[in-house]
This record gives sequence, structure tokens and C-alpha cells, in this order.
Amino acid sequence: MSAPAYRGLTWDHPRGYNALAAAAEQVEGLSLHWDRQPLEGFESHPIADLCARYDLVVLDHPHVGEAVAADCLVPIETLFGADEIAAWQAAVAGPSLASYRYAGQHWALPLDAATQVMAYRRATVEAPPVAWDALPAFAARHAVALSLAGPHAILSFQSVCGAFGAGRSGELFMDRAIGREVYALMLALTGDVTVKAQALNPIAMLGVIERGEGIDLCPLIYGYVNYATRGVGFADAPRGPGGRIGSTLGGTGIGVSKRCAVTPELLDHLRWLMSDATQRSFIPQHDGQPALRAAWQDAAVTAATGNFFAATLATVEQALLRPRHDGAIAFQTAASARLRAALLAGEAADPVLDELETLYRTHHPAGAET
Repeated sequence: MSAPAYRGLTWDHPRGYNALAAAAEQVEGLSLHWDRQPLEGFESHPIADLCARYDLVVLDHPHVGEAVAADCLVPIETLFGADEIAAWQAAVAGPSLASYRYAGQHWALPLDAATQVMAYRRATVEAPPVAWDALPAFAARHAVALSLAGPHAILSFQSVCGAFGAGRSGELFMDRAIGREVYALMLALTGDVTVKAQALNPIAMLGVIERGEGIDLCPLIYGYVNYATRGVGFADAPRGPGGRIGSTLGGTGIGVSKRCAVTPELLDHLRWLMSDATQRSFIPQHDGQPALRAAWQDAAVTAATGNFFAATLATVEQALLRPRHDGAIAFQTAASARLRAALLAGEAADPVLDELETLYRTHHPAGAET
């Protein structure tokens, strides 16, 4: 009898693909092939469409509300025991597993942990700023770019609001007073460097920093360990007035689609991917960014990766969650486009913040989970 054959979909970057593909080549008792989609598809493609075509889908936590509404993923609680899930919850860095809990259940296993951190060019920045209030003066002497492409304008806005002490509250997306302050700060940092970088996704921007092509520092960008040995330094995200780190969680999880014929061999493979030994050795050795805290604290892993993990763990541990309700992706897309246009045009704050709240209400029905 032939081994069960599975198809998985991940995102097209060494961090997202190499470890999964290498693991699939050596797994016993099943056949597993991983396809890839561009980063932009990973951030915005409808999850139900992907689950209709793949058995395993690598996803980001804002998709879980949409997935629950479409009934296209299998709850992790039906695949693994409560003790296993509790052990993973205790072992992962920050809210990496909690981010996939929605409507009372988990919908993916966090293979990869990431959040927005500070990235800078080691050759031109000796000491990156620690706090947001130091950024405008720093930007007067160095080439500083905000990450505004795709969903990243609104993700950066949410993160800076978090650093300044405000998360989402009830039916509101932001505290208005803090929203004004954060908008003013982002506007002050939307200079020529940011304007030129407006279309760069995080991978492209990190490449520009690596090559020394006009950006010295980005204060909030999703961290990629792959660049930490290529001239890019990473540090915790800037702190707000009270010393709070503000950052919005990224990372990826593996979800099991409703079309998947689950076998014990497949579950054992997923367990192996989440195991301490795999997370501390196999995944970082294959360009991955592990989810377990033990890997981020491992001295050998950190030494081999330009101090990336030790330099940014505090930010991961304190990271904020994005909205995850059904409609969160639509809100993220529309709100980011509106905020990006406003910053680039130098618009006044209040009309823009009014529109962001309207978009949030439009895509987040009253009483819906966040």
C-alpha cells in the first residue's frame, strides 16, 4: 500500500519554505509536497480558497476568524491532546500559540515566531535608538524609513499606539488622543527616505538595508533571521514614554484543512516539527525562525545567527495581536491603504483617524470577537 500523499502551501522565502521542504524529504510513512506563494498572497489571499486546494496551509493569525467563518480548518483540539497543547502554550515565545486561538479553539500550530523589531545597517549605525522620542532627531542624521507597504502601515500604527500605552478597546480601534500623537510621529518620519521606500515589503526593505542602498534604519519591520549574518543588525522595537515595547505579532502557523485525511503519521510529523530538538536544531539549520522560546534562548542558535534571537526576544514576548475577526484582513488592507496615502500626502490627523474608525466598524460588526 502506498503512503498517504499530502500537499501543503507555505510562503516563498527560505524562512518559510526550506525547513518544511527538507523535513518532508526525510519523513517516513507519508508523502508530503510543499508549494509556495508570494508573501503578498500569504498576507491577503482568502484562506478558504487555499484550504480547498491544500491539506496543510501555513497561515498568519489574522486569518483565523475568516477561517472559522468559512469552516475550512480542523481545530487543533480535535487532533492533539489537551496536555500537548498546554505544553506548547508554555513553551512558545510570546503569544505565538494564543494568536491562533479563536472561538474557543486553536486553529494552527505556531511553527515560526516573528514580530516587528528594529532593523539597521551595521556599517552605518553604531547604536540604534531605544525609544520613539529619539527617532526624529536620529532621522535628521540617518536615513530612516517606515515600513508602509501592503498591510504594514496600519500594523506599524497599531504597534506605536501599543508602545504609547493604548491597545484596542471595545468597539474602538484606537484611543483618539494617542492616535493623534502616533500619527504625528509617523508623519514626522515620512520623509524622502520613507517616500522612496513606500512600496517595499519587509523582505525587499531588508535587502536594501543589507546592500546599503539608501536606508540606514527601519524602526518597525518584521524580523527575518536570514539577514542577521548579512550586515543587518536587529534590536528590540522602540519603547514608548513608559518604557513599553510596542510591536504587532507576525509569525506563521500550520493549519490542517477540512479536506485533509489525517493519519497518525501526519500528526507525528507535526509533533516532530514542534519538538524541542527540531526547533533548536533542524529549523534554524534550514533557514527557519523557530517558535519555541528555548530556541530563542539557545546560545548556539544565537551565536550562529548574528545575535538575532537574543536581541529581539523581549519584543516577541510582549507582542500585540492583530484583529482576527472575520473581516480583519479586509480592514487591514483598506486601513493600511488609507493611512499610507494620508502619511504620504501629509494630511491632517483627525479626518484620517475618523476614517480608520469607520473602516474598523464596517469590517468588525458590533459584538464580534476581536
